Amino acid sequence: MASTSSLTLSQALLARTIFSDGSTQFSDCSVSLPTTTFSGLKLTTPRSRRVLPTRFNRSLRVRSAAVETIGTPAETSLLEKSVNTIRFLAIDAVEKANSGHPGLPMGCAPMGHILYDEIMRYNPKNPYWFNRDRFVLSAGHGCMLQYALLHLAGYDSVQEDDLKNFRQWQSRTPGHPENFETPGVEVTTGPLGQGIANAVGLALAEKHLAARFNKPDNEIVDHYTYAILGDGCQMEGVANEACSLAGHWGLGKLIAFYDDNHISIDGDTEIAFTENVEERFKGLGWHVIWVKNGNTGYDEIRAAIKEAKAVKDKPTLIKVTTTIGYGSPNKANSYSVHGSALGAKEVDATRKNLVWPHEPFHVPEDVKGHWSRLVQQGAALEAEWNAKFAEYEKKYKDEAAELKLIITAELPAGWEKALPVSTPLIVPSPESRLNLVEHLNS
Repeated sequence: MASTSSLTLSQALLARTIFSDGSTQFSDCSVSLPTTTFSGLKLTTPRSRRVLPTRFNRSLRVRSAAVETIGTPAETSLLEKSVNTIRFLAIDAVEKANSGHPGLPMGCAPMGHILYDEIMRYNPKNPYWFNRDRFVLSAGHGCMLQYALLHLAGYDSVQEDDLKNFRQWQSRTPGHPENFETPGVEVTTGPLGQGIANAVGLALAEKHLAARFNKPDNEIVDHYTYAILGDGCQMEGVANEACSLAGHWGLGKLIAFYDDNHISIDGDTEIAFTENVEERFKGLGWHVIWVKNGNTGYDEIRAAIKEAKAVKDKPTLIKVTTTIGYGSPNKANSYSVHGSALGAKEVDATRKNLVWPHEPFHVPEDVKGHWSRLVQQGAALEAEWNAKFAEYEKKYKDEAAELKLIITAELPAGWEKALPVSTPLIVPSPESRLNLVEHLNS
């Protein structure tokens, strides 16, 4: 057994992170399994060159991006309705606050939906369940994407009133995600690049603890870390440095989605950022996949995630080409949707374009019903893991005790005895100080 006094920073951080791989489809979630009481404690291909945008060609591009979303209610599937729910929760919250970044949530809603609804393993009623998958929104300015997803998934921390209080004083939905304000948010993000760096750390912690505690007959630490980052994050040095380490360490359970929308707050990225991100990440030791249609290519996104999970020895970057502000007839694919509210007129136009006749903040009943299953599924996932841990504890008592300490962030007994002991400094007398001064002046 490793010494219980050798706690590392990555281990302590892990207690606030994680969910695991696999389908979340359960035929019967009403299972009763043994539980332990500690598991949920909260401390108790190349980039194509494009013609620089002009007022004329940008107008054509924007309208093309918007028109492709038009459909009729009879053709709208539950999946599309759910994705549009995410979009409009973000639109409505930013509009009410008259502040925020609606473009990213509108463009990333499909990948966010698939992650939270189909892929990730978590328990909405216990955001601190140890073996949950972790999600980091490195592009934290688009936080209404995450708040909408937490709300639909059933997290108590993001109710309808919290969405309505977006970016207001003392609200649980601040302008960038903060993990000390909103349970379900793993990492406080905002400064670009730092979120993906944190995701690397979380994935490293998972790999470290798995190597330390997993046994051939019981993989008790087994979860994925997912992240969404944008062009802004890709421009930052800290992101490249951290991702270089991720490739070096072979963090196979780190899957990052690159929101490739070619727009920054200053305009098209063609004016300042034209590097080949895919080739750079290949050079860093990552597996790279390109989803060319991130707007409606749901099966492409699913297939990319499946491929990523099959790669065990490398982290994966999934480049997802999206349209920022997808669905907005006059602002999609432009910087004007990046960091400000659409405005009432454009909100109405977007509602008509996406065939969304509902009032602000409305979640259709069939969408609610679809997402509601995740509460029961999440409880079953945690109960299943707790039963697995109980078996682990029977066979590996010492390791289980040590892992409990890490999960609960408790220090081992006698930790203070491991502190270094130093001899007090002898304070020189006034006379010796005077002698020193005379010596220096001589």
